[in-house]
Amino acid sequence: MELFLQTLLNGLLMAGVYALVATGLALSLGVVGIVNFAHGEFLMLGAYLSYLLFALWGLDPLLSLGLAFAAAFAVGGLTYYGLIRPVLKAPELNQMLLTFGLSVILQNLALLLFGADTRVVAPPYQAATLTLGPFFLGAVPFGAFLLSAGLLLLLQAFFTRSRLGLAMRAVAQNRLAPGLLGIEAEGVYLLAFGLAAALAGAAGVMLSVMLYASPTVGFLFTLKSFAIVALAGLGNLKGVFPAALVLALAEALVSTYVPGGGGWVEAVFFLVLFLALVGRSRRAL
Repeated sequence: MELFLQTLLNGLLMAGVYALVATGLALSLGVVGIVNFAHGEFLMLGAYLSYLLFALWGLDPLLSLGLAFAAAFAVGGLTYYGLIRPVLKAPELNQMLLTFGLSVILQNLALLLFGADTRVVAPPYQAATLTLGPFFLGAVPFGAFLLSAGLLLLLQAFFTRSRLGLAMRAVAQNRLAPGLLGIEAEGVYLLAFGLAAALAGAAGVMLSVMLYASPTVGFLFTLKSFAIVALAGLGNLKGVFPAALVLALAEALVSTYVPGGGGWVEAVFFLVLFLALVGRSRRAL
């Protein structure tokens, strides 16, 4: 029983980071209306920025978190103006091909600059653990969960208590009516895409300590985020954390109880995505 509860606890901690990344993808889908296959590359940007700041100046990842958030927001804004904005009214296939091509370009650029080796940020507290009765919590996963939860709560407050947040919700629900009320959709799209990138960049800093930075780390989390968003419902921000929890717990249980589960765990999101799509197609009939 203790092993089972410890496994659930480990899954819960990982769900926070999953939800942070997937919330950004849900923003791109729900507000801007674009399927962004390059979403994970903003995560990669945050991870490599964290690594460089730590390797060159010994900057603690907690301090580089804000820098990564701002840098990813800026890159996301430039990406929106330079690439996304011109194709907003194009067919969805064009949009998907554009973002997929951007993902491939950024991965190969990172490969040229940093090589294929994984890079890890190793602050003094990386291996620290916390004891909670018979259970053990990694200090870094626990801290990442708290930071993710804090960012998601701030985002929820922004959506419910600020004019810009309410405008984003209005645009997500109806793309024509907000313009009649004087809401500038273009600025809302820019803010939403920038926020989506910034959330992924912040998650990348956490993952540079929890896992690693590599040219392909973002692509893996893009796929997991698609599974989470499909399970939650396209554009449904409130359902992202429960869906992320389902995925994280499923991965933790497979890793612990399935023979050779460590090799199967990265395929769990395919099963989650398949079940979510099949379930939605049946409800649509």
